[in-house]
Amino acid sequence: MCRKPFGVVAIFTALGVLGVTSVVAAKDLGDRPHQGGAVVPCSLDGVNPVHHPEIFGNPAVARSFGFVLGPDRAWHVAANCHR
Repeated sequence: MCRKPFGVVAIFTALGVLGVTSVVAAKDLGDRPHQGGAVVPCSLDGVNPVHHPEIFGNPAVARSFGFVLGPDRAWHVAANCHR
């Protein structure tokens, strides 16, 4: 018996299913607003300000989280920020 062709077909089928699933998942992410995580005070690690307009759209709110807009128009953690 020759089992090799069946194994090859099974592998290609599995790869095809994974490929279609990833394309569908990527499309889903593009159709809805960003579902990002939380912004931690005094930390910009992993934060994209564009995804958090409720914080970075208002300098007073951003300041309450310990962030300041620098002269380079980029957000920075304030020097005196403590968690």
